[in-house]
Amino acid sequence: MTSLLLTRRTLLRATGAAATLAAAGCMVPSVTSAPPKLKLIGEATLPHRMKFKGTTVGGLSGIDYDTARNLWIALSDDRSEIDPARFYTFDLQLSPGQLQVTLKDVHTLRQSNGQPFPGRRQGGDVPDPEAVRWLPNGNVLWTSEGDGAIKLSPWIREARADGSHVREFELPPMFRFGGTAGTGPRNNVTFEGLALTPDARGAWVAMENALEQDGGMPTVESGGGACRFTLFDVASGRATRQIAYQPDPIPARPIPPGSFADNGVSEVLMDGEHHMLVLERAFMMGRGTSLRVYRIDVREGSDTLAVASLSGTNVRMPRKTLIADFAQLGLSRLDNTEGMCWGPRLANGARTLVFVSDDNFNPLQVTQFAACEYLG
Repeated sequence: MTSLLLTRRTLLRATGAAATLAAAGCMVPSVTSAPPKLKLIGEATLPHRMKFKGTTVGGLSGIDYDTARNLWIALSDDRSEIDPARFYTFDLQLSPGQLQVTLKDVHTLRQSNGQPFPGRRQGGDVPDPEAVRWLPNGNVLWTSEGDGAIKLSPWIREARADGSHVREFELPPMFRFGGTAGTGPRNNVTFEGLALTPDARGAWVAMENALEQDGGMPTVESGGGACRFTLFDVASGRATRQIAYQPDPIPARPIPPGSFADNGVSEVLMDGEHHMLVLERAFMMGRGTSLRVYRIDVREGSDTLAVASLSGTNVRMPRKTLIADFAQLGLSRLDNTEGMCWGPRLANGARTLVFVSDDNFNPLQVTQFAACEYLG
């Protein structure tokens, strides 16, 4: 979550020296460029702190589209601080050069006891919603990043369309806070991305940055440690496979030198059975935001599920193909884009990719929807 003039809400993530790939021992993945695969169709923004059915709209960190019902969903990452944790449904009208977003409803996410989630002041099961996908049964799958400060681990949960709790997936111990010093997730860089396989039997969950034992945070010189992308069996809620993904180094030095800058994975999306789109989002103080979409083949990655630490191991990572740099799309501005999903097909049969940015409820940022024709 990046502010254009302020640092991320948790600056602790920027501390510590980043490990180089050579030190980590991982096989460096190749990066190739292809002709741009995205063509901007249109964009739209929502008013800052827009009021809707008794809630404040903002912090939209996840987005998805149900083709059968022609229904869109957007997940707010409000940690029950402004209003209880929630998601919105909406309509999106798409025409050449134009995008129109109309909110339809809002649903409060609920704990297993039926109560709304508490905020940090109340304590307990505090959420940090980040990614969401529709399931074929009409339910939603969503992730929380957890809270390292209070040792609340991230989670993957299923909820009904009204927000009521169904179940929670079983996490490998590596993703839990409070373990051995120097291991486990860093605060606020855990389950940022979520992608369903085409048959919806599997769910890939993407870390924003590396586990502590896997390497450091990205710097201008290095992409830091590899992120773990974990495949879960949706029926059982258990992890079945995992691959490592190498983020880019931070694209440019911040201004002034030494001020805040970062890079990480903000969303993932399946492009067929074996390929995945990965959205990397960087922020550099004094420069702004960088957004890039890569395409990988998940079959190319070694299975790291049983690998305790990626440092010093010969882990094979998938090759990255750059399919779009948002700086070349013609958007009015680049902001903290965290949501990505497939939209309806165009009249010419092409698929659409739709993105949404998280404004952090910050008046200096914007809730921006952007629709693109996918030329892949």
